[in-house]
Amino acid sequence: MDLSFILNQLGENREEYYNAVSPPIFQSSNFAFPSVAVMRENLKRELEVPFYTRGYNPTVAMLRKKIAALEGAEDALVFASGSGAIAAAVMSSVKAGDHVVCVRKPYSWTNALLSKYLAKYGVETSFVDGEDPENYRHAIKPNTRMFYVESPNSLTFELQDIAAICAIAHEKNITVIADNSYNSPLNQSPLALGADLVVHSATKYLNGHSDVVSGVVCGSKERIMKMMAEEFMTIGAIISPHDAWLLMRGLRTLELRLNRSADSAMRIVDFLEKHPKTEQVLYPFSAKNPQLGLARKQMKQGGGLLTVELRVENEAAVERFCDSLQRFLIATSWGGHESLVFPLCAVAAAKSFEGKTNLPWKMVRLYIGLEDPEVLIDDLRQALEKI
Repeated sequence: MDLSFILNQLGENREEYYNAVSPPIFQSSNFAFPSVAVMRENLKRELEVPFYTRGYNPTVAMLRKKIAALEGAEDALVFASGSGAIAAAVMSSVKAGDHVVCVRKPYSWTNALLSKYLAKYGVETSFVDGEDPENYRHAIKPNTRMFYVESPNSLTFELQDIAAICAIAHEKNITVIADNSYNSPLNQSPLALGADLVVHSATKYLNGHSDVVSGVVCGSKERIMKMMAEEFMTIGAIISPHDAWLLMRGLRTLELRLNRSADSAMRIVDFLEKHPKTEQVLYPFSAKNPQLGLARKQMKQGGGLLTVELRVENEAAVERFCDSLQRFLIATSWGGHESLVFPLCAVAAAKSFEGKTNLPWKMVRLYIGLEDPEVLIDDLRQALEKI
């Protein structure tokens, strides 16, 4: 299937819905039946036909088809948040007494899930430097059941060789879960590289409008249906039909937004690397990135996220830089149309960022949105002059 068909037609069945150009929102929690016999039959297939929206909703089903196709998966589930998707994927893959190997410095709530929450139930996690795939092999124990990769991570952008790590895992029948939020399905395909499950914070690029919080899990039909029958239905972290519709709206422009953001980011990286008031710029496709070869091997292009380490003497200067920006909003998250600045010094003490407090307080993460890149460069220039 071509990309345009997936984004604009797959699953929408316009002939069934009055040839509406925009897909319908089935804003219903419940579905009725003409007889007890039909209800009985539908209950047998509650996860595949309309019965109760926690299990199946036609609007959400359209979105599932699109995201699965984008990721090259047999099926997908959509959750109320990225954290909900990650939790369901991980919990479907381990049980009490199991061991997990996870890349060092994962997303903060992934770190909390593995190091705190699941630890209470007897799941042990080892965090390793993922830049060398052999570190995963060395961390394997007899009870290792899952590898977790996040390539690149969303603050310092270390990459992992997904294909090499998956090869190691599958020698031992170990499940691999890959967080692909930074890339989106258009810029990297972890399933094609050997991963068993792929997770996304759909809040980011997949939605792209900063108005929906959501997450997705993609994988084989067998894994997804098992997860749906257990973690998905039991915990109930489902997306609403209206939010699913908004996500489909966002998917229409996914390719255009990704390309614009990545192109602008490369221009801004070039500007920042040459500026005397920056120590370093972290970006997967920077010419100075020692992992550039791996980035080119498994990614199609960089995204809009980059981190700059400022050449300053104190946190007050970092704050002055951020406060002086006029075209960047001071905010977390990313993936929308607006450019953002995220100073690590503001969140270093927050419990949600435990495990990342060793990162330099001079670091500021920038998300490059859809504004004119020259306007953004001019704004960065005047803010850097203030420090």
